[in-house]
Amino acid sequence: MSQARITMFEAALTASLHPTQLQIVDESHLHAGHAGAASGGGHFRITLTSSSFEGLSRVARHRLVYDALQSHIPQEIHALAIHALSPSEI
Repeated sequence: MSQARITMFEAALTASLHPTQLQIVDESHLHAGHAGAASGGGHFRITLTSSSFEGLSRVARHRLVYDALQSHIPQEIHALAIHALSPSEI
């Protein structure tokens, strides 16, 4: 199930943010027994680079990521760790 979720998230992020780099790691196993895990939503770490982030604050970048994944929250996603960079920052 995890890889299917990651594939869905990759498609959503690619369609809206056109990242040049994208890595999604399922960290749900690190949170076993956590109250959020009982609902079925997973914990994910996302690292991405996109020109959409150029000139934006960290909060604005995170909003774009959350907007792209809106349809997956909270069913498939319980928690996200986001590292969002613009191309000029790499």
